[in-house]
Amino acid sequence: MATSRWASFMSRVNRSTQLWRDGTARAIRMDGVNEPNRAPMPLFSFNRREDIDNFSLGVDRDIGGSSTARLDFVPDDPSDPNGKGKGRFWGDMRLGVRSELQGKIRGGYAGFRSKPRPTLFSELTDDISNHEYLALRVRAGGHPRTHNAYFVNLQTQSPISGELWQHRLYLRKHDGSWEDIFIPFSAFALTSYGELATGWASQVTLEEEKIRWLGISLLGGNAGIEGPFELGIDSIKAVNQEDVHTPPIGVSMPPRLDVYLTFQVVDKHKRLDDPADPGTTEE
Repeated sequence: MATSRWASFMSRVNRSTQLWRDGTARAIRMDGVNEPNRAPMPLFSFNRREDIDNFSLGVDRDIGGSSTARLDFVPDDPSDPNGKGKGRFWGDMRLGVRSELQGKIRGGYAGFRSKPRPTLFSELTDDISNHEYLALRVRAGGHPRTHNAYFVNLQTQSPISGELWQHRLYLRKHDGSWEDIFIPFSAFALTSYGELATGWASQVTLEEEKIRWLGISLLGGNAGIEGPFELGIDSIKAVNQEDVHTPPIGVSMPPRLDVYLTFQVVDKHKRLDDPADPGTTEE
């Protein structure tokens, strides 16, 4: 327990040091005086085994559903398990729930999200104000009917914990090859506790926000989608128009209640770690 607390403390110290270094570097570069930095900004990488530890996993089975899910690291070279590789989000999407919960909860969702990054005094966030697009390098696998049921979800520094920005993750390739998906930040829709934001909140735009966490969810409940799923993930970045080399996705989708429910499960910081059963949750 003492070792765990010390590791957590040192992690916060390291993030605080990183925040101080970034601020000092911006001051030296005189950011805000010169032209904004438009270079691609890495947000999350899945290229090393330890990168997977930066994410939490949630699935309906945690609250009585029957879906299973895992987020694993797959090395590029099987003979070098600690070398570079990619992330693999996979499992089995199911709509059924335990008999005593039928009519009370809805099954058919799984997702992962980046963990909070607390510092000694605040929290590490990603400022996307100088960038126009979210870029994801991914690869679709599993049953084809699951390919169009993925959503990208972002949470910013909103004072309301139930607010999420979301957009459908449209996959164009269905042959197992890698592809780059570009989503304009302006196309994300703001939801509040699973409903589309209205009133003044609907006028807020994502472009000026700072990202606290980012996640991807598979939502089969509303569409009645079941079956094995798999999504390979290489990297997630913030980029600009000059970096976009395929037509971007520009259509925002209506809200899905499943998204909010999925990430309440993820907030428990549960990991599904039994390789024999991708739905077994360990505390």
